Amino acid sequence: MKLQVTHRTRYTYASPVRESFNEVRLQPVSNEHQHCDSFLLKVLPAARLSHYTDFHANIIHFFELPTPHVTLFVESSAKVTTKSLATHPESSPVPLAKLAESGRSERCFDFLQESTYVEKTPEAWRLALDVTAGRDDVWGAACAIMNHIHTRFAYTPNLTCVHTHMRDVLTDNRGVCQDFSHVMIGLCRALHIPALYVSGYLYNGPRDHLLGTQASHAWCEVFVPGIGWCGLDPTNNQPTDERYIKLAIGRDYADVPPVRGHYKGTTDRKMEVEVHIESIE
Repeated sequence: MKLQVTHRTRYTYASPVRESFNEVRLQPVSNEHQHCDSFLLKVLPAARLSHYTDFHANIIHFFELPTPHVTLFVESSAKVTTKSLATHPESSPVPLAKLAESGRSERCFDFLQESTYVEKTPEAWRLALDVTAGRDDVWGAACAIMNHIHTRFAYTPNLTCVHTHMRDVLTDNRGVCQDFSHVMIGLCRALHIPALYVSGYLYNGPRDHLLGTQASHAWCEVFVPGIGWCGLDPTNNQPTDERYIKLAIGRDYADVPPVRGHYKGTTDRKMEVEVHIESIE
């Protein structure tokens, strides 16, 4: 599938701010499941853009605005070719016992540990065991966790924020895609299933039955030995496919915010975000 994405972010400040330094994680990754055919990043006020690749192979652009300004506008445009997994994990079940070797792997170690918004607690461990009772394969256990979150948690916009911790979502059973992803990651890690956080987009065409399609989206990937990292979307209770565009991965949201920065000046500001995705096939 060939998709085109436009992502606009506008910050409006109540009074001029200065010495603004910003990082942007909006360039889609290129791997065996998707290819970023083109990418353009615009910033106003105009600034010199540089970029680097972080530890997780995410491409991060950064820029500085030293002079006073009352607005900051960031627009990214990308064309991406996506495809689904060649081998579906359900066709070749992998026992949970196989994960013992994965925990010693460099590619999995970070995604088994606690992170900024995800912690290991006795409560999470007990819930994970209850939810996955009778499932002794990696994919089956992960899907059981995904289904539990989709069934028992209510999608509630504007209740949580980007700094909401997994423990609070487990208590309230409400949130949005970021929160559900954190919960799923925490429950998977409690069972020693390597799990990572993905930021990106979900294309839904003219339909509207999927959640998270009008803005940035978030989901998880779990590591299945012999296959690799496989995506699961607890918000919509489905494996990822060619409609999903991956921007960045990390241990949790703290590693992958689309736009992050700091500046000197007022804390009174407004942020507006607009995302548009279309098929160009």
